[in-house]
Amino acid sequence: MLELRPCCECCGTDLPPDSRAAMICSFECTFCADCASGTLSGRCPNCGGELLRRPVRPAEKLAKSPASVERKVKPQGCVAQ
Repeated sequence: MLELRPCCECCGTDLPPDSRAAMICSFECTFCADCASGTLSGRCPNCGGELLRRPVRPAEKLAKSPASVERKVKPQGCVAQ
């Protein structure tokens, strides 16, 4: 099950579970759409994988399977690979 991480790893922008601006790779590294399409050119800086829009978990399912609250932000920001 996806963690639904709460923020962009590059800039720290909040990405709530219903955000359509959240982008993830296959390892679930999470970025905002601006960082994913701009700085990162659609590639994860951690694994080199493709970044795709994260699916939205229906609100009624969040009670049983809540989103993560652990923030992971790179102190130096991100640079493309």
